[in-house]
Parts: sequence; C-alpha cells; structure tokens
Amino acid sequence: MDKIMKLRYDRLGPKVVNALEKRNFEAYYCTDRTAAMEQILSLIAPDTSVCYGGSLTLNALGLKEALRQRGNRMLDRDLAADVYERQAIEHQAFAADWFLMSSNAISEDGQLVNIDGIGNRVAALIYGPKNVLIVAGMNKVVKSEADAMGRARNVAGPANMMRFPGKETPCAVTGSCANCNSPDCICNQIVITRRCNPPKRIKVVLVGEELGL
Repeated sequence: MDKIMKLRYDRLGPKVVNALEKRNFEAYYCTDRTAAMEQILSLIAPDTSVCYGGSLTLNALGLKEALRQRGNRMLDRDLAADVYERQAIEHQAFAADWFLMSSNAISEDGQLVNIDGIGNRVAALIYGPKNVLIVAGMNKVVKSEADAMGRARNVAGPANMMRFPGKETPCAVTGSCANCNSPDCICNQIVITRRCNPPKRIKVVLVGEELGL
C-alpha cells in the first residue's frame, strides 16, 4: 500500500472510531489485519456461537477458519448440503451469540450503509443476534452519508454483482449502478444504520488496509 494512503488511514481511522462511539457503536481501529485479528479474537469468546454473512473481508482475514479451529460453534452456511439447509442455517443466525459481516460503506460521521440481495445480512444486523461484528477496511470509509450510499450503489454493488458469473444486470456490464429492476438485482434491501441500539450491540473493527469490495 502507498505510504501516504496508509498514513491517511492511520490518521482518519481513530476519528471515525470516535464518531461511531458517539452513535453508540463499540468501535476499534487496528493498523493492520494482524492487529485486527487479535482484537476480534479478544472480543469473541471461544465458547460462543458464530454465524456470518457473505464477506470477502472475512475471507481475506481467515477469520472463520480461525474461529472454527479455536472451537467456536460455527453456524456455517457454506457447508450446507443444499439450498434448504443453507436457508435453515441463515435463520439460525438470529439466535447466535455473534453475527459477522462487513459493511458496504461507512461515513466519516459514523453511519453504516449496506445493500443486500435477499436481506439475511441486513436483517441480522438490525435485530436478532446478541452481538454483531463488522470488520471493514478503511477503503470503505467515505466522507458523508450520501457518499456512503454512492459507494454502496456504484462501487460495492457492481463489484459484488461481478462475483456471480451468469447474472445479468446493467451494472455487471457497465460497472455502474443503473437503478435497475432486473430479476438478478442484488440491490433489494438498502439499510442505513445511523445509531446502534441497544448501545454497543454492534461492534465495528476498522482496519488500516484495503479489504473487501
């Protein structure tokens, strides 16, 4: 990573943490992924149940495998035998001790913006699991709520759509949101989380690296 961009992340990260805490989130800034893993593993007790939403950030950290090897009870949808078992595991997330995810965008004043295809990820974010842990690279932090919505729609949405070959949406072709009504659209649920209630239920770990889309 460019040294100047890294310096920017390290200076901005603590300010975003402060903004998140003012909105009742529990928040941490970690300078790199190694520090982030240490922080996360200190938050999640080994005897707790863990579920997760789709996230390239979690995959890049190797977090799911680390928790599995440590002995956490993983509600692991990726190991489902078929779509029905996968859906059943996704519903179990609402009773889990922890739900893990990233965020499509975070504003500098501490608001989260997330877009979902079927809504399992944002549903768990809003209500259900005892704790929600969001891990996000500083590349997802933008200036304002409007910028966060723009990033979610015009950057994260098209990029995530391109992860699924064979899906046909305008953004998969052009790389930019067309506000479409395509059958394959994954921008079906759009959620702005402007405060955390109950306080500290949602934990945010910002990482001073570029992670995820």
